[in-house]
Amino acid sequence: MNKLSSFLKKHSVEIVLIVLIAIFGIARPDTFLKTSNFITILRQSAITGIMSLGMMICMISGGLNLAIGSMVSLVTVISAVMLTRFGMHWSITFLIAIAVSTLIGWVTGVIIVRTKIWPMIGSLAMQTILSGIAYIACNGKPIYGLPDDAKVFGLGRLFDFLPVPIVILVVVAVIVAIFMNKTYIGRQIYVTGSNEEATRLSGVKTNRIKIMTYVICGFLCGIAGVVMTGRVSSGQPAAGSGMEMTCLTAVVIGGVSMTGGEGKTFKAIIGVLIISVLSNGLTIMNVGEYQKMIVEGLIFLFAVCFDSLQKAMANRRKKGVQAA
Repeated sequence: MNKLSSFLKKHSVEIVLIVLIAIFGIARPDTFLKTSNFITILRQSAITGIMSLGMMICMISGGLNLAIGSMVSLVTVISAVMLTRFGMHWSITFLIAIAVSTLIGWVTGVIIVRTKIWPMIGSLAMQTILSGIAYIACNGKPIYGLPDDAKVFGLGRLFDFLPVPIVILVVVAVIVAIFMNKTYIGRQIYVTGSNEEATRLSGVKTNRIKIMTYVICGFLCGIAGVVMTGRVSSGQPAAGSGMEMTCLTAVVIGGVSMTGGEGKTFKAIIGVLIISVLSNGLTIMNVGEYQKMIVEGLIFLFAVCFDSLQKAMANRRKKGVQAA
C-alpha cells in the first residue's frame, strides 16, 4: 500500500491526464480519439506551453510574471508593424521582437526585485502598460497582410505532417529541462526559491538570479509571440489576453509551487496538456466558453489549495521531527 500510495503521489499529474483522455475518449470516441484531434491538441498547447515554461522558471525562483499575455500580444503587434509597414524581412523582424520581449522581461524583473514590491502587483502593472502600448501601436485594430514566410512558425508543417509549433515546444522544453536540472545557474534558481535568505548568505547573488528568471521568461514569451503571430496571421493587441491565467493554472497543476523552489519541466508540460485536453474535450461535448471558464477557475482554485495544504502538512511533519 505504501508503494502504491507513493506511486500515485509521484505520478498523479500523468494519471489525471490519462483519466481525462479516457473519459472524453469514451464519451466521444468518433471525434476525440482521432489522430488529427490529438495533433490539434498538441498544436494548441505549443504557445501556452512555451509561455508556461517561462512562468515556471519565474515561480521556481519565488517570483511571478502575470504580464506574459500582454508580452505575447505586443510581440504580435510589433512583428506585424515591422512586416507590413516597414517591409522588413521576417527573420530580422522576429529577432527584434524577441529582443524587445527579452528587454521587457529584464525591466519587469529589475522593477520587481529592486523595489521589493509583490511580484503579482508589479507584473499586473506591467501587464496594463504593455497592453496599452500594444493598442496604441496598432491604433486598436488588428494588422493583417503578413507575408506567407512569416506564418511558417505558427502554421507550417514539418514533413507535411508535424506542425512546426509542436517542434518548437519540444525543443524549448528540452533546453529548459537541461538548463534547470543540469546547470549551476538552474540549481541556483531552485535554491533561491526554496530559501532566498539562506542562499544569499551562502554567497549567491539572489537578486541577479531572480532578475535573470524574468529575462528568460521574456525571451520565451518572445518565442511564443512569434509562433502566435504566425498562427493568427496578424498583429492582435489582444492575442495573449487571459493566457497568463491559463499558464498559471497549468504550471500549478503540474506541481510548480506558488511559494517557489519546486517544479519540473516535464510536469509543467503535462499540466499544459491537461488544460488543453480538458478544453478540447469540453468543446467536443458542446460545453460553452463561459462554462469552460468556470471549470478552469475551479481547477486553478483546487490546485492552489492542494499546494497550500501540502506545504502546511510538510511543515507540520518537519516540526514534529524537530520536536522529537
